[in-house]
Amino acid sequence: MTSADQPFGVYVHVPFCASKCDYCAFATWTDRHHLVDVYLDALEIDIARAVAAGMPLATTVFVGGGTPTLVPPERLGAVIRSIPVTGDAEISVECNPDDVTHDLLEHYGDAGVNRVSIGVQSMVGHVLGTLGRRHDQRNVASAVEAVRSVGLPTFNLDIIYGAAGESQDDWEHTVRSVLEFDPPHVSAYALTVEAGTPLAGQVDRHPDDDDQADKYEVVDTLMTAAGLENYEVSNWARPGHECRHNLLYWRQQDYLGFGCASHSHRDGRRWWNVRTPERYVDLVRAGAATESAGETLDTDTRRMEGLQLAVRLRDGVSPEVFAPHDLDELLRGGLLRRDHDRVVLTRTGRLMANAVSMRLR
Repeated sequence: MTSADQPFGVYVHVPFCASKCDYCAFATWTDRHHLVDVYLDALEIDIARAVAAGMPLATTVFVGGGTPTLVPPERLGAVIRSIPVTGDAEISVECNPDDVTHDLLEHYGDAGVNRVSIGVQSMVGHVLGTLGRRHDQRNVASAVEAVRSVGLPTFNLDIIYGAAGESQDDWEHTVRSVLEFDPPHVSAYALTVEAGTPLAGQVDRHPDDDDQADKYEVVDTLMTAAGLENYEVSNWARPGHECRHNLLYWRQQDYLGFGCASHSHRDGRRWWNVRTPERYVDLVRAGAATESAGETLDTDTRRMEGLQLAVRLRDGVSPEVFAPHDLDELLRGGLLRRDHDRVVLTRTGRLMANAVSMRLR
């Protein structure tokens, strides 16, 4: 069980969006805004029940979506305040640049929010259009200015590479533009094709592996030169600004998810809630369980998944988790390097992290 001195996370899902991005496979809806009030009510009720059942104090809280900034900030703040947290908890909210104002962030700060993650995706207009993003890239500057004026201690800028029609120059412009904001944390994700999305059915728009590899090298070079260190394959941060909530996931620690389609993990068991907001609200109102399905991992599966996550992190893994001949080959091939008593991915290795993971034992 989770003890008082162990990290424990809470994830809150806000499923409402103004528009659906072409690549998005998350449980989000553009036509359910009439449910906002009853959904937020259900979140508070669900959280209160978990607290009454002995939920530990949260060391991290992450509000994601969807677009959390679409719901009234005072209402979202009430949901956040209902979560018991430790004194040094990291409390994050995902934000759409167009929605970020000084007033909105003051509401968040009053609720204890001390970190926001701004979905920039690209600083090039035609690339945003290709991705199906609705925001104006020029609003990123005002969003960052608002974050600093309110005095939030840290923030993240999120970008994506590999969209159809995005040139190398486009990508470099995005990375350099983002770095001009002097961010403490940047996440740069390769565009992936998820089944059931509009992107999945348009093969001519699918990302190219070689193009994405080149763009990864660009972002890693520029981030490193700017003083941001890669601490997970897709994440760079200044010291002390790493996302503690994501680290909790990557380290297989415990967390509870609230809201439709949210996931939870406790003691090797993981489960996920019903997918639609209507169903979630109805079940909470009825006092019924919101779980849709779950699974308990056996010891070997949990251990292997843990290694597959750990190898992506800055601290790497013990050399002993590779067979000697595999380790030698990965070292000689430049995919791994030794770091004292650990082995860690090189930049080339990060590009082939899945292939390296296949060698774990």
